[in-house]
Amino acid sequence: MTQDELKKAVAKAAMDHIAPHLNRKSVIGVGTGSTANFFIDFLADYKNEFDGAVASSEATAERLKGHGIPVYDLNAIDELEYYVDGADETNERLELIKGGGAALTREKIVAAVAKTFICIADESKKVDILGAFPLPVEVIPMARSHVGREIVKLGGDPVYRDGVTTDNGNIIIDIHNMDISRPIQVEERINNIVGVVTNGLFARRPADLLLLGTSEGVKSIPRQNS
Repeated sequence: MTQDELKKAVAKAAMDHIAPHLNRKSVIGVGTGSTANFFIDFLADYKNEFDGAVASSEATAERLKGHGIPVYDLNAIDELEYYVDGADETNERLELIKGGGAALTREKIVAAVAKTFICIADESKKVDILGAFPLPVEVIPMARSHVGREIVKLGGDPVYRDGVTTDNGNIIIDIHNMDISRPIQVEERINNIVGVVTNGLFARRPADLLLLGTSEGVKSIPRQNS
């Protein structure tokens, strides 16, 4: 199977997972990126069976609206049963690196609110130790140099993502060569740097269910409570 076929398969599996639980009051959190886009296309087939969606980016909001799916501000929502999104990397504990599409802050907020976070990814994203994919950090623009220096002190190599502005009006620094063998600690240390909005480690709030596209089909991997 091609990578797009794997992405489409896991998006369909996510839709199959949540479809029996939809009702007219349901609001679904939807992520950003190519795999999430496939999910949106499947979600459109059920648009008369749920209330609407919360989008993790302006691009996602536009795609949802294009399918006629109502999009709500998260502040107007009392309850979010599911959040469905892709990942740039996942480990066996379903801790993730996200933010390749620069939507990490809004993705992290929606994931924090959702009762169940379903990660959809192809098997190329499954790793033993996070960090081969550069770790994105959203940064207030005036703090760019300060944050870069602090990242170096933590052992990472910061690279400014030139020409990228987030939906929040901030910049992205990608951290290369960072030791992320202890993801929760790394997530906290980076977030404690003044000027950092948040980073793309989803370790304190990992996924609850990983739907992993493989050549043998979609594998359903629930998070094991430690």
